Amino acid sequence: MSAIGAISGVQPGVAGSAALTEPRWVRASAIAVMLLFIGCFLVVPLAAVFVQALERGLGAYAAALVEPDALAAIRLTLLTAAITVPLNLVFGVAAAWGIAKFDFPGKSVLITLIDLPFAVSPVISGLLYVLLFGLHGWLGPWAAEHGIRIIFAVPGIVLATLFVTFPFVARELIPLMEAQGTDEEQAALALGAGGWQTFFRVTLPNIKWGLLYGVILCDARAMGEFGAVSVVSGHIRGQTNTMPLHVEILYNEYNFGAAFAVASLLAMLALVTLGLKAVVEVRSRRQLAEALRQRGREGEA
Repeated sequence: MSAIGAISGVQPGVAGSAALTEPRWVRASAIAVMLLFIGCFLVVPLAAVFVQALERGLGAYAAALVEPDALAAIRLTLLTAAITVPLNLVFGVAAAWGIAKFDFPGKSVLITLIDLPFAVSPVISGLLYVLLFGLHGWLGPWAAEHGIRIIFAVPGIVLATLFVTFPFVARELIPLMEAQGTDEEQAALALGAGGWQTFFRVTLPNIKWGLLYGVILCDARAMGEFGAVSVVSGHIRGQTNTMPLHVEILYNEYNFGAAFAVASLLAMLALVTLGLKAVVEVRSRRQLAEALRQRGREGEA
């Protein structure tokens, strides 16, 4: 028996078990408070969106979604996500590979820069692009002379969305690839595999769940981004309005039924994303835990 056990008169395992076991009323209270907050701040508002969207019937709901400006907003939102997510995937894999597998000067600075969009307000990021590519910006006059339109056009929306979403894939992959180490890649190279063969047959299978998790988060943020896109879009109906901006315009015009209809579509996309995220998150955690166990066994050996 340890000294603590001798003083307390309780075996260490029993004491630890008792210390970690709360009374039933404490557990019930904690769960009740959690469910209350989830119900009040998540479930009820989300349900209210669908109730308001369907208040005038399915006909009015469908009409709000197939209205030309709404369809244009939906297409632009999907187009923006279709462009930014693959670009973030390439950048995220490259950044995670470089940070996790190599040591180089400025590595900590690069990690800080990757986290920058988390610290900077999306509105500020939009203003940065206006400063760069606006008519009175640093590169705006040159772009105008060459017939290139960025601000108040689709390229500006894509750039702003790209800025606020690029940390997601990298940030999911960096700890996973650091935990896995470089032993498997080095073994593949020693056996004669090329760089691309090593990546596609060794590295990619090992990070596939973490990569998919980062892509899902990136896609959700790309479709729901408001602040940065609002600054660079110009709010041109049917041209530069994404779904969140279209919801704002409809709401400001007191067209509540149509606003909630489009908002419900965004909410459904979010729920689907949340379901996929939950499934992939479990696989990603298992993959990371297995990588950590493998590193531990290699360290003991």
